[in-house]
Amino acid sequence: MSDQSTNIQQLKDKISNFVKERNWEEFHNPKNLSMSISIEASELMEIFQWLDIKESWDIMTSSEAEHLMEELADVIIYCLSLANQLNIDISTAIEDKVRKNSVKYPAP
Repeated sequence: MSDQSTNIQQLKDKISNFVKERNWEEFHNPKNLSMSISIEASELMEIFQWLDIKESWDIMTSSEAEHLMEELADVIIYCLSLANQLNIDISTAIEDKVRKNSVKYPAP
């Protein structure tokens, strides 16, 4: 079982090391990574493409659960790789965006 307390920076470091160990840095430029995020997101969407709403809620008890988790992980891995390349602090970016969204979409 994985450590549930892993923080974002630890994940970024793990991904950075994985990329370096394979000498993939030259391929991990912002353009390629942004495209990879979109490609993996499309693969994630494909899992849900023909499901109805109930089936989509029940996905984690289906034979597609592992596939879904893998595709979601791929999306996040590429997002973290892009953050690594552009030196973006994900926690700060998310906190800033949630703050802006709370102004744009105030709670009723």
